[in-house]
Amino acid sequence: MTAGLPDPAGFPDCPVCAYVITGTARLCSDCAGRTLQAVADPHCPVCSQATAPGRPCGNRLCALPEEQRGFSRVDAVAMYSGALREKIHKLKYDGAYGWAMIFGRLLVGWMESHPEQMRGVDHVVGNPSHSGRQPIQHIEAIMDAAYAEDATRAFPLSPPGAHRLVKQAETPRSANRTLDGKHAAATAHAAALTWTGDRGDINASTILLVDDVFTSGSQLQHVARRLRATGAADVRGLVLARVPWTG
Repeated sequence: MTAGLPDPAGFPDCPVCAYVITGTARLCSDCAGRTLQAVADPHCPVCSQATAPGRPCGNRLCALPEEQRGFSRVDAVAMYSGALREKIHKLKYDGAYGWAMIFGRLLVGWMESHPEQMRGVDHVVGNPSHSGRQPIQHIEAIMDAAYAEDATRAFPLSPPGAHRLVKQAETPRSANRTLDGKHAAATAHAAALTWTGDRGDINASTILLVDDVFTSGSQLQHVARRLRATGAADVRGLVLARVPWTG
């Protein structure tokens, strides 16, 4: 930092950091990157899972043709571990809204530092939660925060209250289910989604679909395929955290 200014507190001490209000996406992203578990190198170019040199990815989705997989690739800010796992849980299940701002900054910081992955993206949308979700619509809160942090409007994020992808009905959650259960929940989730923009907005477009956590990829697959069936030409994924693959 500049002489005379305090150093950032470091993730996950963001709430007591001197820059919790004035910090930029790049500042917070660079700071968090010093403590978050980075995506391994080498990793699968499709799902970001760690791979052994010369060995294929163990995720069955990655071997599917893209039209069946739905998404072309999924990038992750970090791995789902330690403090990041805890704070995602705090937002998602305890309603700790303040973490939405931090996560919004981490997403925008990633976009700023990966221009090659953002090239050609027409829409950045969150994988939505139903309006009745309790205690908070965590994805919408993160996406609204990301829009606020993108001060120069460098990225095609939807403004608060005008999300292009919405969920019309509540569906079973996929957490703590078997793979078959996750598949059924993902199918129901995707079927409940609606693109609210003009049909011309999505036709032949490239969409960056944002979520908090990527585990098996089943839900992202179903949502991506629904977006492609609606008219999108390419669906890419960006998640805050990639769960280590154990399948």
